[in-house]
Amino acid sequence: MQVRLHHQTVNPQAYQTMRKLEEFVKSTGLDPILYELIKIRASQLNGCSFCLDMHTKDIRRMGESEQRVNLISVWREVPLFTDKEKAVLELTEAVTRIGDGGVSDALYAKVREHFSETAFIALIMAINTINCWNRIAISFGMFPGCYDAGAKRSESAE
Repeated sequence: MQVRLHHQTVNPQAYQTMRKLEEFVKSTGLDPILYELIKIRASQLNGCSFCLDMHTKDIRRMGESEQRVNLISVWREVPLFTDKEKAVLELTEAVTRIGDGGVSDALYAKVREHFSETAFIALIMAINTINCWNRIAISFGMFPGCYDAGAKRSESAE
């Protein structure tokens, strides 16, 4: 496999813009585990192997159990997630698949049971940020390990 291009070096300003979004989300006080759950679920839905690999490793380093990590994709079917986490995962799915019906009033109310208006905005920004990262990684052909020594880069795009 080959990465189509290294966006960080080809257009550092675009990369820094994405980093600023990431920094903004982290500055909102959103629980880091919730943020990783958002990143993993969106990456699963979008089919982003690069981001999925990265964020499952990150959440494990934060102390998350293998069982919960392995079952994020079926969160509705297991008793391992809190009502708050379930609301966030459902919101992540709705925003990631926005064209399938958007965010219903019922879902908005469910999420607002656990989050203030300000925190709701932080969630939306977190979901949008990982969706942007997914689209970047997929568009540029990124895959797990693509930046490791020996991973090839296509030079034809330059």
